[in-house]
Amino acid sequence: MADIDPRIPVDTAQDTAAVAGSAGQTRKRAFLLLGAAVALVAVGVGGYEWLYGGRYVETDNAYVNAEVAQVTPQVGGPVLRVNVGNTQVVHKGDVLVELDQTDARIALAAAEAGYQQAIRRVRQTVATGSSLADEVGARQADIARMAAQVTIAQAELARARVDLDRREALATGGGVSGEELTSARSAFASAQGSLAASRAGLAQAQAVRGAASGQQAANAALVSGVSVENNPDVLAARAKLDQARIDLGRTVVRAPVDGVVTQRTVQVGQRVAPGALMLTVVPIGAAYVDANFKESQLRHVQPGQPVTLTSDLYGGDVVYHGRVVGFSGGTGSALAVIPAQNATGNWIKVVQRLPVRVTLDPKELAAHPLRIGLSMTASVDTRSN
Repeated sequence: MADIDPRIPVDTAQDTAAVAGSAGQTRKRAFLLLGAAVALVAVGVGGYEWLYGGRYVETDNAYVNAEVAQVTPQVGGPVLRVNVGNTQVVHKGDVLVELDQTDARIALAAAEAGYQQAIRRVRQTVATGSSLADEVGARQADIARMAAQVTIAQAELARARVDLDRREALATGGGVSGEELTSARSAFASAQGSLAASRAGLAQAQAVRGAASGQQAANAALVSGVSVENNPDVLAARAKLDQARIDLGRTVVRAPVDGVVTQRTVQVGQRVAPGALMLTVVPIGAAYVDANFKESQLRHVQPGQPVTLTSDLYGGDVVYHGRVVGFSGGTGSALAVIPAQNATGNWIKVVQRLPVRVTLDPKELAAHPLRIGLSMTASVDTRSN
């Protein structure tokens, strides 16, 4: 036992020792409580990391996107009427722009006339076929007639030859006068000429029949095997008529999808050409999100996993729910207009981002509409599928 300073009263020294012992116990208790709190926090953090650590991957590099419909005319012409303006909500089939129909109606009338003319032309060809058949029959009759004339001429020649031979035989004995012999010779020569003429006429009749048969075959090739309505010329004219009707209908430009009109550039009186951009319709009801995750975050991300999203427009009070659809075919830098050249000597590694497509719930979009380009924050639950 330590010696007590004789200058301090005995009671006071005892009280001081008691206070010192109590303070030590308080400090010990405080350290124990602090250690227990630290251990509890460590257990909580460890348990959270064990249950949830690495489960969620999140990025605020995400933006709303949609399959924008660019409205362009399929026929050219002056703009007669523009029925919509920017920010206007339209539905599929609504009339957006009307073009002057004058040229289209004239083209339609010309196509209708061409179609009727084609029908009449084919019918004329069919009638010509019947006429050519009669012509071939007539030429066949001519051939028969000329063949008969050849036969007659041959008989006349044979008779003239016999008469001439008989008179020449009698002329040697003086039984036939010279005049009679001359007449017989003339008759023989005439019979020869008649036979030659008959044969030439037969050949000519055969040639005429051949030409008529060729014309008949050529005419039949145009109309045989099909009806008037199915004739190629009529079908071609009908196709032009259908195209003219379609072009007339295309002078009325309608909305291809439901959405909001934006980027309207067309004005009344402007003459537009086919394919010229007049306005854009953004289908906000079919919007999606392109979330650009770092490549190091995508190890466990798979299509079908649920995604929770918040928008800077509405804040954290509005939560959207979606799912991972798929991954882009390349990173943003690789698909840029001027891709990065990584084969240079001063190369520095940069963590790349890969766009991930996320669909949104249509009901949530209807309740809280979004616009393309708005910023989003996306969080993917990698342990659900």
